Amino acid sequence: MPSLIKAFAIDIDGTLTENGGGIIHLPALQNLRTLEKLGYRIIYVTGRSSIEAYILAVFGGTTKIAVGENGGAVTISPTEHILLGNKENCIIGYNILKRNIQNVKMKNVFDRMTEIVLERTFDIDKGKKILKENNLDLDLHDSKYSFHINNRGINKAYGLAKALDILKIKPSETVTIGDSETDIPLFEFCGFSIALNHSDKNVKSKATYVVSGKEGKGLVEALDYIALNFFGKNAIK
Repeated sequence: MPSLIKAFAIDIDGTLTENGGGIIHLPALQNLRTLEKLGYRIIYVTGRSSIEAYILAVFGGTTKIAVGENGGAVTISPTEHILLGNKENCIIGYNILKRNIQNVKMKNVFDRMTEIVLERTFDIDKGKKILKENNLDLDLHDSKYSFHINNRGINKAYGLAKALDILKIKPSETVTIGDSETDIPLFEFCGFSIALNHSDKNVKSKATYVVSGKEGKGLVEALDYIALNFFGKNAIK
């Protein structure tokens, strides 16, 4: 358990949103904004583009730094992006998957700087096997809303580490909340982790705590749990 909490790393889709269409759960956003006003840092860590997450932070009134593309990109201003992955390598992987598997399609999403986003229209295990057989230094992940081709070693924890370094905050001082397998690296990296109830069993098994709520309501429950169990014991710095 963290002895001091300074930051929250928050997944977006399925955690802050009410559904896969991207509708924000407003009570959860209000709670995050309140935490920001109290002195905590709110960092969105998402499979979406870091630009989308940065814009959400601007309009939502939270910390203006965002980790996107499952850790491949960190946006620190409207024109400044730290790229941790190589999109060209991901394009090679996409072309190989398309030649070997039917129904491999790019998803219509905001442009990515370091990854390729695919529709969930094929067997992901078969895709992973093909990338491995071709000795490509790539990973294929399922965020529940899309499949993502990322450079191996790039994950949400890798990107968050860069953001925390900029903010001068330790992983042990960070609480993370998420719902998919792409959040597991965050669970293993941060001082305390919470999975939402609709998460798969393997995701729940990696979290420090699991709430009973789903999607946006689950995030509200997770934040209430932290407030009840930690805030009375922590000094805000």
